[in-house]
This record gives sequence, C-alpha cells and structure tokens, in this order.
Amino acid sequence: MAIVYLSLGSNKGDRIGYIQQATSLLSTFEDVEVIRTSSFYETEPWNMPNNTVWFVNAVLEIKTGMPPRKLLELCNRIENQLGRVRSNETLYEDRTIDIDILFYGKEIIEEKDLVIPHKFVHLRAFNLVPMLELNQNFIHPVLHKSIEEMHENLENPEMVVLYGTRKII
Repeated sequence: MAIVYLSLGSNKGDRIGYIQQATSLLSTFEDVEVIRTSSFYETEPWNMPNNTVWFVNAVLEIKTGMPPRKLLELCNRIENQLGRVRSNETLYEDRTIDIDILFYGKEIIEEKDLVIPHKFVHLRAFNLVPMLELNQNFIHPVLHKSIEEMHENLENPEMVVLYGTRKII
C-alpha cells in the first residue's frame, strides 16, 4: 500500500461540487482509501489567460495498492464521467475537474503519459499550499526538498486563498 497525493481542481460549473463528487467516486473503489482532504482553496489560474475563472483546488491523501498506471486510468475515467473535455492536449483549458497524481509514495516514474512526481508540482502554489496543510515535511523524491522548502522557493507564485475569503475588486 502506498500513500499517494492527488491534486483536484475545477474552474467550470459547480467547482466545489465537482471536487466533492470526484472525491466520493475515488472512495468507492475497493483499493482506494481517502485518508484526508485539504481545505478548498481558490486559486489564480496557472499559465492561462487573465480572464479565466479562478480554480477551486484541494489535495487528497489516499492509501492505495493500485499500481500508478491503473490509478491514472481511474482518475481519467472519473474526469470523463464528470464531464471533462480535452479538445487540445497542448493548451490549458477550463475544466469541470482535473485530477493529477502529485506523488505516489517515493516512486519516480518517467513515461510518455505518466510522470511521478508531477513535473510541475514544485512550481505551483496551488499544489504546494494544500500540501503544506497535509504534509509540509514530505520530501520530493527527485528534488530532495520538503514541501515547505519548495513553497518558500517559488519565484512568482500565483494567488492562493482559502475558499470563501477572496475579495473580488
């Protein structure tokens, strides 16, 4: 059994509802146990146009014996079930739900469509802030830095605020 961290995000429709539904669907699988969930954070879109709706993001800590490839397939199946549409794999787009595997224990995998740890986790405040809440001392198996150190080293972090606290001007 491995401890795995998943990032869930939504910026289309019922953002909170999609994250809750994805979490619920994940927990229905026999080989997936949701240990805990971070708070919900409203986050400035990363690498998207300025007029994009802000995301709601959370990180799940799960325990699973499911191999990484099978977990990725499950995440993709849940995304499709919840209406995720991928019209262009090279551009970031609005989405009902996005589920990324951030860390799968201490495993390092580099395949065409499966990279663990997630290749951008150390650059994204929207991943690191919820991870700080769950496990600030977790060490990135490639960079050998803690979540806290990676967060402190962000050069130009996007805005990340606790859901419901953002003031819209």
